[in-house]
Amino acid sequence: MTTVAIADDQQLIRAGFRSLLSAEPDLTVVGEAATGTEAVALVKRTTPDVVLMDIRMPDGDGLWATEQIVADPRLAGTHVVILTTFELDDYVSRAIRAGASGFLVKDTEPVELIRAIRVVASGDALLSPSVTRRLLERFAADLREAPDAAPLEALTDREREVLALVGQGKTNAEVAHELFLSPLTAKTHVSRIMTKLDARDRVQLVVLAYETGLVRPGWRE
Repeated sequence: MTTVAIADDQQLIRAGFRSLLSAEPDLTVVGEAATGTEAVALVKRTTPDVVLMDIRMPDGDGLWATEQIVADPRLAGTHVVILTTFELDDYVSRAIRAGASGFLVKDTEPVELIRAIRVVASGDALLSPSVTRRLLERFAADLREAPDAAPLEALTDREREVLALVGQGKTNAEVAHELFLSPLTAKTHVSRIMTKLDARDRVQLVVLAYETGLVRPGWRE
């Protein structure tokens, strides 16, 4: 069973998410919060697998709440998905640095929302949807002005190849296909890279791929 917390200052949106998620046999909503402070308290109390986090909330916004959650080692198993709109793109670079595991626009189709929660709960991140890749690319310049390749010294040549593909939003299956590996081998490489670079999830690997210069702003598939 995947546990989910919902943080949004609009009661109607919270009720809609709860109704949608409660209809899924493998998802359960453990609580709701209307402010950033309430969200942090709720997550500390219930330690959900996934938090759907709105950005604009009173008493500590969603970005502040995300920073508090990610900084708490007791909540290492909790993954935050930011609910955003294109009008709020200027906040996304901070959310990436804070450790958010993905982003969803508020008009996401219900089936995509459910899929996203399952993806994040499994330890993956929302990198395949085009919106996340565009946002990461747009704010890559904000992450670091000059590439710092020092972290790459801990990686083998093959691991650098894998990291570069992960940085382009590739799934394990896509990495395996491009490098002629088995999906299990690709997954193992990703896990080792995360351990070596002390990355929380794949979103942080993408950030590192940009910061080290493995992926440059403006890349295209």
